[in-house]
Amino acid sequence: MSLNLPDVIGHRGAAGHAPENTLAGIRRARALGIGWVEFDAKLTADGRCILFHDETLDRTTDGAGRVAALTAAEVARLDAGSWFGADFAGERVPGLAQALATVTELGLRPDIEIKACPGRETETARAVIAEARASWPGSAPPPLITSFKSECMAVARDAAPDWPRGMLYFDLPIDWRAETERLGCQVLGCLHRRLSRGIVAEATRRGLATIAFTINDPAQAAAVRNWGVDAIVSDYPDRLRVVS
Repeated sequence: MSLNLPDVIGHRGAAGHAPENTLAGIRRARALGIGWVEFDAKLTADGRCILFHDETLDRTTDGAGRVAALTAAEVARLDAGSWFGADFAGERVPGLAQALATVTELGLRPDIEIKACPGRETETARAVIAEARASWPGSAPPPLITSFKSECMAVARDAAPDWPRGMLYFDLPIDWRAETERLGCQVLGCLHRRLSRGIVAEATRRGLATIAFTINDPAQAAAVRNWGVDAIVSDYPDRLRVVS
């Protein structure tokens, strides 16, 4: 199960340069020379997998209300680009299969974060893993599957044991060692302000690669790299390549 993490991963595509979780964002990351992109996978009311971060539509589309209340067809009619800039007007919310086809076409490797709405953790993880496995070419290195929800990672462990997994934390809990071991994780992802040199060293000793998120400042990136962090997630991945 080879990871070969890069120095920097584009956050939600390249969220500083293009609307997040869109095909435009994924393409922008590729145009910047980035080899890995992270994006969020969520379920619609009819159980379809789409790229979306928030529980509500308001911030990044011209729609309103809960994502989980709309069907995939209803979400597909929304404008997911105008909020970011006029150049992206008419950009749509892509389905997971569509995004993976684009990633494959561009020669990128994805970090798929399972972003379940509350109460839909198991359902979302099962759907995301099933669609990803059906869409991803078997000849390509597998995606990295990540989530803040241990229920999602347990599904990933059981449904795709041959794919690498990473548990994500905003604050490291006391039991992070036991939890990552129980879930068979290869990656520990953490908010960069909650990491330290000691935690990175311990994770490395335990065989875990470390990912720090979300860093957009080159000086912060350089400091975290000095601790031995393997990869950094950034909205502006092109800015951080100079410190790799």
